[in-house]
Amino acid sequence: MFTESRFTIIVGAGPTGLTLARQLDRHGVPYRIVERSPKLFDGSRGKGLQPRTLEVLDDLGLISRFLDAGGDYPALLAHLPDGGTHEFRLDEPHDPAPSVPYPNMLMVPQWRTSELLAEGIPVELGTGVTGLTQLDGGVRVTLDSGEIVDARYVVGADGGRSTVRKLLGIGFEGETHEEERLFIADVRLTGLDRDHWHVWPGPERTFRLGLCPLPGTDWFQLTAPPSPLSPAELVAAADPSITVTEVGWTSEFRANIRMASRFRTGNVFLAGDAAHVHSPAGGQGLNTGIQDAYNLGWKIATGSSAVLDTYEEERLPVAASVLGISTRLHRRHVDGDEDAMRRDDPALRQLSLHYRGTTLAAEHRTDPGAVRAGDRAPDAPLPHGRVFDLLRGAHATLLAFGWTGPLPELPVPAHHVTEAAEIYDTTGPTLVLVRPDNYIGCVTRDPADVLAYLRRQNL
Repeated sequence: MFTESRFTIIVGAGPTGLTLARQLDRHGVPYRIVERSPKLFDGSRGKGLQPRTLEVLDDLGLISRFLDAGGDYPALLAHLPDGGTHEFRLDEPHDPAPSVPYPNMLMVPQWRTSELLAEGIPVELGTGVTGLTQLDGGVRVTLDSGEIVDARYVVGADGGRSTVRKLLGIGFEGETHEEERLFIADVRLTGLDRDHWHVWPGPERTFRLGLCPLPGTDWFQLTAPPSPLSPAELVAAADPSITVTEVGWTSEFRANIRMASRFRTGNVFLAGDAAHVHSPAGGQGLNTGIQDAYNLGWKIATGSSAVLDTYEEERLPVAASVLGISTRLHRRHVDGDEDAMRRDDPALRQLSLHYRGTTLAAEHRTDPGAVRAGDRAPDAPLPHGRVFDLLRGAHATLLAFGWTGPLPELPVPAHHVTEAAEIYDTTGPTLVLVRPDNYIGCVTRDPADVLAYLRRQNL
């Protein structure tokens, strides 16, 4: 017999699982987070946090910690075969704007991202999942310790080789290019400045070696084509004046580009690499996983199956789109395109991703402006702070533009924000309801529409 439980079991304690744990924690949803490995991931792998992810971290109250731990992407310095050098950038730095406070990607080694997200989170290390049984109202989970747990929901955030996905029998469609591999290592070294991301091109625009300084550490991330040489030998072959003094985490990446055919089966969900794996080109994978968790957490808190159905509705198309972007960038590397290193496509910042036209996007205006239901809620300056200050937290938020009378009585915080009308592109009295994940849910001129929306979504 299934024992009724409100628990959510999160399988996997990478950035996706840890973000979800933080979301559930602040929504008051009990959870357990289990991780098969005996320790958190200790490599630099996904080292770039996109602007939209920084907004998520702002909402979670962690942005100052991450800004202190990370740094801007340095200019690249190519060491040319003829002995010369050439300096260039992945993208030009962007100035903050009233609507976009964090316009640039932040470099933070993945181990540090996990460490910061894990602070205060009771991760059960060395604990894996071996069985799942769907039951009415929940899921029975068997742990590798032999313990059997009844949970309301299970979220597989356990990576590209996801045990949860395999237990569900969900297809993982796509391609693996065994011949397209990259060696990655974290190294300490002497004889090289930390002001640049150093690259050594090979013949005919091929890639030979990269050494990227990791902010807040004395480590570099080494990247190179697979080779029988050790990291020290790879570096010495490129420049004998550089000496590798220590080698930490190492890995060999292979081009594995895949997406799950479904993100939900019953009361079990997939998120992050368990749902989609990307080329590292463009820094999209880790960021997309964090935003999967940010989307799913508040929906689990509602307990509404209809609301939870919108997780796949919203995130699967986003994952497919992002997968296409990272794959195109990967192909440019493989093909040796001259501008293969450029990362100036605005889509990479993930600020333009939206859920327009989906179930939870209620746009009631006949003449909507540039910012509509389903869009990311932009920031804007206010007389005493910013719009993001009002949105921060586990609640939905009502923003009232040009509203001269009293604000409607609703079970969510409501604020007059007429000063932000230009950024939100509103005309006349307008009510904008922002979801707990800071996407716009409902835009209307009638308070009854907002109340109906809140009731439908259990907010």
